Amino acid sequence: MMMTDEWLAIIEQTDELADMILSSDVLVEYRSAHQAVYGDPDLVKKIRNFSDMKDRYEEVQRFGRYHPDYSIVMKSIRLDKRALDMNEKVAALRLAENDVQYMLDEISAGIAHSVSESVKLPTDNTFVTDSSCGGSCGTGGGCSCSA
Repeated sequence: MMMTDEWLAIIEQTDELADMILSSDVLVEYRSAHQAVYGDPDLVKKIRNFSDMKDRYEEVQRFGRYHPDYSIVMKSIRLDKRALDMNEKVAALRLAENDVQYMLDEISAGIAHSVSESVKLPTDNTFVTDSSCGGSCGTGGGCSCSA
């Protein structure tokens, strides 16, 4: 493939887009929330303990209620998850992650639709996907959605 002026312009535009994303308010908030969570040694320890408990939970799930630690692990995983979910720093990080994902979905949709309106987007965000039937009409394309 030969490098043309058009390719160079595309590469420069992608660099500009990457710089804009990295300097956006959304990513600044995400970095701040991430630092707040992972800069707190007690919270990091709780997250690590929860991760270890998740591993035990997966082991218990293989055997179900016949596992000797079933009730202990099930109760502990719920309590640990609730404690993390109720933490303000963790909640702020999750909101910031959602904002970043939404921004990236919007950018992906803009790029995809600049190529063709019929490009399918792998996103869970129904506000970004812009199809005539909502994505799964069940008619096999009868509504002209090209399902």
